[in-house]
Amino acid sequence: MAKIVGIGACVADTLINVPRYPTEDTKMRATSTKVAGGGPVATGLVAVSKLGIPSGYIGVLSDDNGGLFLKKDFEKYGVDTANIEIKSGYRSFTSVIWLSAESTSRTCVFDKGDLPALTLTEAQLNAVAEADILMVDGNELDAAVEAAKHAHKFGTKVLYDCGGLYPNVERLLAETDIMIPSEEFAMGHTGEKTAEDAARKLYETYHPEVVVVTQGKRGGILYNGKDIISYPIYPAEVVDSNGSGDVFHGAYAAGLAYGFDFEKCCHFSSAVSGIKCMGIGARESVPSFDRVKEYMKENGYEL
Repeated sequence: MAKIVGIGACVADTLINVPRYPTEDTKMRATSTKVAGGGPVATGLVAVSKLGIPSGYIGVLSDDNGGLFLKKDFEKYGVDTANIEIKSGYRSFTSVIWLSAESTSRTCVFDKGDLPALTLTEAQLNAVAEADILMVDGNELDAAVEAAKHAHKFGTKVLYDCGGLYPNVERLLAETDIMIPSEEFAMGHTGEKTAEDAARKLYETYHPEVVVVTQGKRGGILYNGKDIISYPIYPAEVVDSNGSGDVFHGAYAAGLAYGFDFEKCCHFSSAVSGIKCMGIGARESVPSFDRVKEYMKENGYEL
């Protein structure tokens, strides 16, 4: 049984490594190209599984090359696929991502495809009820809201990876227990000028148990209704930053499943994300739990 399940984007990424971003209307030779699984919740669930916690994806995939690859990729990393519905004749969610060696940043162009919206089955709702945590990312919004409401009937916590400022996300924010927005989302949604004020506003408006604002290379902050607490990034020679936020959120869910408090989860997630950035590929570079524990100890933090 999956302890952590997720509903959200599942994307077939084409990763193109380049020395630097090219000038418009020119040619440049890539250093490498590969296809990989992506999507905030989908990659987060892979991180959960690789960190030793059983996970499962709930969603709809196509039977085209992208969809078949995505299902196999889940299976490769031990993510349960029993609650995935495969539909014929549709176009998968795909993206092309440029990874610049010079800036260590990434630029993404995506096509959401034309798969129909997820309609939750009894089996999928049962998977939510039996889990400890439901991860959502604002995609499949109607199904995510329904699942979140169902989760609360059975004591399942809802962790929201708040990245995109999608229409009507306040419906999902209102059902969130563990709210983890990017700084851009937090300030954009609330209209506040600082991450600290945005965290307070989100907490006061939606009443989650905690708000954790991610701030990229500056680490981030958490707000528990009383105190603003900062957490750091962990040292890393960045090779590939793509998917680091997705991995952070998955690691946070795994940390909760291990019984860590909110602040310790921030450190744990930051360390997992740091290690991931030192390898190529969002999913294959996620470390084991023991490697994270060792890495944190090397950097002065005991789990």
